[in-house]
Amino acid sequence: MSKIIADIGGTNARFALVNDNHISNIEVLSCADYKSPAEAARVYLERTGAKPEAGAFAVATALDGSDKVAMTNHVWAFSIDETRSHIGLNKLAVINDFAALANAVPFLTEKDRYQVGQGTQMSGMPIGIIGPGTGLGVAAIVFGADGNPIVLPTEGGHVTMAATNAREWALFEWLLKSKYHHISAERVVSGKGIVNLYNAVCGVEGLDLPERTPAEITKAGLDKSCKVCTEVLDLFCHFLGVAAGNLALSYGAFGGVYIAGGIVPQLGDFFKTSRFRESFLAKGRFSEYLSRIPTYVITHPYPGLEGLKNIA
Repeated sequence: MSKIIADIGGTNARFALVNDNHISNIEVLSCADYKSPAEAARVYLERTGAKPEAGAFAVATALDGSDKVAMTNHVWAFSIDETRSHIGLNKLAVINDFAALANAVPFLTEKDRYQVGQGTQMSGMPIGIIGPGTGLGVAAIVFGADGNPIVLPTEGGHVTMAATNAREWALFEWLLKSKYHHISAERVVSGKGIVNLYNAVCGVEGLDLPERTPAEITKAGLDKSCKVCTEVLDLFCHFLGVAAGNLALSYGAFGGVYIAGGIVPQLGDFFKTSRFRESFLAKGRFSEYLSRIPTYVITHPYPGLEGLKNIA
């Protein structure tokens, strides 16, 4: 029996089919081009000619067990049962997107990741996952007495981000006065966060620079054609390190902390030599504790789909 799976983020919906535990027909659709996940799924199935009986969708939002789903960083809001009916499925499971991703992490191989900094992974110990994309996803994995992984989806991307020096507080103060009432980790560690940091640096410095998208800021930062953009990428990596260190402390993640999402792999060597690991370790008396925890960047292109395959 074939199944349809979809990893739905704030920008893109990644669809695929699962047959006999194998993924096929991967296609990435822009969420902005469709009115609902049901419409996107129908278009995808028309193209593939498949007629699955069941499906599993991972959605970037908090789920409360009800039939209604409203996405955090996109306008889609839908009924699970109505979506199932519109697609023509007998069964549709909907889970948090980082719950799906976490289901893939224990099965990733060395070719699916690279390590940043020191530390040695300890088998059977908790694992942390944090991933900046359109928003910031966070999850953890613990292991039961039988050795099987237990996934803990969280909304850790919305924890309060702390400023660690006067420069950072000046940027946060600007954001608080101009746009937000709360500076969460997601406000500075995500695609939108990159834009927020760019605007904040321009605002604090009194600079009249053009508006830029996350991709434009990233490009100008990497090629060093814009000092502000380079500072923004430096801050982004720093704040990601701060958040990842908090996650590691919260769960005792000696199984490693994994960096997911589409942004970090694009940074390449910039990220590898950035302040990320330094900021990850900067926890005062517990710096040496954290130095034993490895940090990895996931390079697998579709880890969410791999996790959904395991669930489906």
